[in-house]
Amino acid sequence: MTGIANNNGGRSLSDYYSATQLRNDRWTSLKSTAAALIREKQGRGHAQLVEKVGALLANLEPIETYWAFPGRRGIEHLHRLFVDASYAEFSRAVSRTARALQTGAYRRKMVAIGADSEGNGATDEDDTETQDERTHARPYFEVLIVDDLLPIQEEAQRRALRDMRRGDDKFIYETVVVPSLEDALIAVLFNHNIQSVVVRYDFRLESDNKLKILQRYLNRVGDAGIADLDPGEYGPELCRLLKRVRPELDVFLVTDRSVEDIASADLGACQRVFYNQEDYVELHLNILRGVNARYQTPFFTALKEYSKQPTGVFHAMPISRGKSITRSHWIRDMGEFYGMNIFLAETSATSGGLDSLLEPHGPIKRAQELAARAFGAKQTFFSTNGTSTCNKIVVQAIVRPGDIVLVDRDCHKSHHYGLVLAGAYAVYLDSYPLSDYSMYGAVPLREIKHRLLELRRAGKLDRVRMLLLTNCTFDGIVYNVERVMEECLAIKPDLVFLWDEAWFAFARFGPTYRQRTAMHAAQTLRDRYRSPAFRKEYEAYAQKMAGADDETLLATRLMPDPGKVRMRVYTTQSTHKTLTALRQGSMIHVHDQDFKGEVEQAFHEAYMTHTSTSPNYQIIASLDVGRRQVELEGFELIQKQVEAAMAMRKAIDSNPLLRKYFKVLTVGDMIPAKYRESGITSYWDPEHGWNDIWDAWAQDEFTLDATRVTLTVGGVGVDGDTFKNAVLMDKYGIQINKTSRNTVLFMTNIGTTRSSVAYLIEVLVKIAQDLDAELEDASAMERKTFARKVKSLVEDLPPLPDFSRFHAAFRPRGGGDTPEGDLRAAYFLAYDEAKCEYFPLDKGPLDEAIAKGRDVVSTSFIIPYPPGFPILVPGQVISKEIIAFMRALDVKEIHGYRADLGLRVFTEKALAELSKGVRAAAE
Repeated sequence: MTGIANNNGGRSLSDYYSATQLRNDRWTSLKSTAAALIREKQGRGHAQLVEKVGALLANLEPIETYWAFPGRRGIEHLHRLFVDASYAEFSRAVSRTARALQTGAYRRKMVAIGADSEGNGATDEDDTETQDERTHARPYFEVLIVDDLLPIQEEAQRRALRDMRRGDDKFIYETVVVPSLEDALIAVLFNHNIQSVVVRYDFRLESDNKLKILQRYLNRVGDAGIADLDPGEYGPELCRLLKRVRPELDVFLVTDRSVEDIASADLGACQRVFYNQEDYVELHLNILRGVNARYQTPFFTALKEYSKQPTGVFHAMPISRGKSITRSHWIRDMGEFYGMNIFLAETSATSGGLDSLLEPHGPIKRAQELAARAFGAKQTFFSTNGTSTCNKIVVQAIVRPGDIVLVDRDCHKSHHYGLVLAGAYAVYLDSYPLSDYSMYGAVPLREIKHRLLELRRAGKLDRVRMLLLTNCTFDGIVYNVERVMEECLAIKPDLVFLWDEAWFAFARFGPTYRQRTAMHAAQTLRDRYRSPAFRKEYEAYAQKMAGADDETLLATRLMPDPGKVRMRVYTTQSTHKTLTALRQGSMIHVHDQDFKGEVEQAFHEAYMTHTSTSPNYQIIASLDVGRRQVELEGFELIQKQVEAAMAMRKAIDSNPLLRKYFKVLTVGDMIPAKYRESGITSYWDPEHGWNDIWDAWAQDEFTLDATRVTLTVGGVGVDGDTFKNAVLMDKYGIQINKTSRNTVLFMTNIGTTRSSVAYLIEVLVKIAQDLDAELEDASAMERKTFARKVKSLVEDLPPLPDFSRFHAAFRPRGGGDTPEGDLRAAYFLAYDEAKCEYFPLDKGPLDEAIAKGRDVVSTSFIIPYPPGFPILVPGQVISKEIIAFMRALDVKEIHGYRADLGLRVFTEKALAELSKGVRAAAE
């Protein structure tokens, strides 16, 4: 029974973003069609239903070979029932299977869809599941076995591992057997239940499965040279490929080669090698041990154990053990709301099996080590004060007073304040503007290289310490991290990189996304620079580029000297924003070759400076548990997150009524064509369906995070902030975060459900219908007023201003043409009120002062929300373009600006005195 979907199998394959969606849809369709087959027992309608069921089974047969339930055996059983015309039993079996897949019951109990090999048939009791079964079921996973076996051999393998089960095993698993290397890669990228892979030695290279939607998974591997491998190398090569696409999996290699031959080979993610015929007991125990290593939560477990201990509290915190609540006559409702466990686990103690976040030696230390493994870092540090604090810690640990830091101007305000604290000189980098949507994109690589080369010409490259960029941006623009670091290291081999991944912690656990994370790119580059092949390539490159001028360097993809380069990369992540953690739970990940010798002590001091001596244990425990979750089911959750976002995009784009007033911004809208080498303009369009995003993520300078859906709302006649609050939140209870003047941003996460996406679409349709009805009944004047509102939001948008310049008083001694400025000097000079004055923002004195040639200089950070980044920083000259932008803003919230007083600026006298001192020092 083979075949590819035909029209009777349901919707076209091009309608599906992933094979997972196709699988779910086909089971739902098969369930309803099988039920109809019982009702329609003869005639033309019966024949059509029979044809459709056959097509659906043909669809599901190649798909289910990669799953343990119902798997190949289940499909074969259903096919037998269908061929025998046992339609009633067939319908019951399909219904039972579809329900188990939908509820996940197969993870918690044996779900029989027909007679098993012992002749035991399924009963109605198989469809029921008690609450106790749901709550106390052992975690379930699947083990992939790669071996070209006959059906009888496959069944023997499955039984042998089943016989190893013991009642006290913490987990339970089933096996999936595939016959080829390609099938193995499809399986681990399709089946999110797989946690372990057993690679044997007798399998082939190519898959017989040619279903296009499954073959698409192989594009994410795309390793040249596999076809030329000797069959004896298939096993080791598969181990290496598995490390690339699913590094969290446990891999075991069974080989018939001598131990001496295999010992020195690169086996990628392989945990253990078994020689020839494996010992099933040892294999079973190693499979469970590998999953248990990821399941461990050292600090969460320690905190649970502590909460069970009888303890007398003669310490801080009356709320500890809940005593101040249970003994109260007035606040018992707090205990009722939260439950007692949270108070039993609330303590200031660092003993009793617990640990200190500031000096961890026990379970917190171990939890951070597990997090480092999970996120691909050399070291990981927890923070209970959010990523704002993490950013300041890293900057203060790395940057010394007078160092130059290249930073994107529209980064989070914590970076700007961190530079003030560190006494750094900032070189602000301009992102490309998206003026039609009142937002910025990201900093082009050419701009970064231009500034580095400019500083090199001025003899200041030795002072350049760090490049600080946000990846991904709030709006979802993602850098080509590997390329940025590689080309920057070619100019300055010891440059330190700080990547703010506040919104990107989840990316590590999706194969497409992972390649653009800082920790992954750091390890990739470090491995590359060790290789003899790269050294040889670099020698040819160095000869070719000898004596190249700056313009040539700007236009060329640069390569660093592998003998000089140092990999120094830091990442800060708001774990709580995109993964499971309590608010303010964040992490710092480090891959710095010089951390031990140069940074560790300074990092420790910075960490002590910014970290509370009373960290919240619940936040730390949630970081520990969140790490466990992403190591074991992050791949599944992120896969579903992306699918939900893609479904949202398609639902809006394909609805004529919604397109009348709204538009989902595409890749082409958010990223100019010159930064999209792949040529992809959208992830979905009505004409072509879904585009494979892998090429864009592999090669483009910038890509768009599909999980962030930016919707233009100017067509509704209200600005983004009003749409967010007065419409979505107040009327429909839909919460969002970011807006621009004419857009709102919907961010999906691992908690987003299909129901929540459906509700959002319903709400948008209701808004469009109401607006349609309102305009239909509106007078001619009301329609003109509406059209003017739309025009002001869609067409009459102020251009986004670039960074102007620092005033000479805050430029480095000795001057020069380089743009760096001393934020710290300007920031603290503003503490002296006598050196400051105010200019109203409306037309008048401010325009006159600029017209007369005065440099009007900001004393503070001015941050309008939206867009949420500083349009002015301390010491920056206020340009006409910035004034025009501020006057055009219609937002209610502008941090650092007082509407009753105006813009706070330095007096001319203060700047003259400071400039005189700078000149004197230079002389």
